[in-house]
Amino acid sequence: MEKKRLKQHKALAKEVPKLQKEIERLQKRLDNLPEVIGKVTKSSDDFPYVEQHVTVRMAEPKAATEIKKQIWIKERRLEQVESERTEIEKFIAGIPNSTDRQIFEGIYLEGKKQREVADEFGYSKGRISQKISYYLKD
Repeated sequence: MEKKRLKQHKALAKEVPKLQKEIERLQKRLDNLPEVIGKVTKSSDDFPYVEQHVTVRMAEPKAATEIKKQIWIKERRLEQVESERTEIEKFIAGIPNSTDRQIFEGIYLEGKKQREVADEFGYSKGRISQKISYYLKD
């Protein structure tokens, strides 16, 4: 895993509630769209199939389609963000050394500075950098 990717965890965590809020807002907009009345053509249920015209009520189609498209895009992004976060968390959970794993959790999941983590574990900042470099590609 690359450092750049690990550093994204904090930003990804902040993005989740924003996306959830935006999806909720779009859903409310969709629910509150004005209804329109229209006529559609259908075939009768029984043979011989005769063309029939039926009156229907639906949310304004163009606006509803656009809002549904935006919801779909936001939901896909939310899935992607959650997948990336899970991948980062799995990588960190897979570090066999408990101390090293806690160092990664502190820096990349909790957002602590290397200096803070170094003080917490009684290491120098340089040693923390070495431990991180051991597990990561640049």
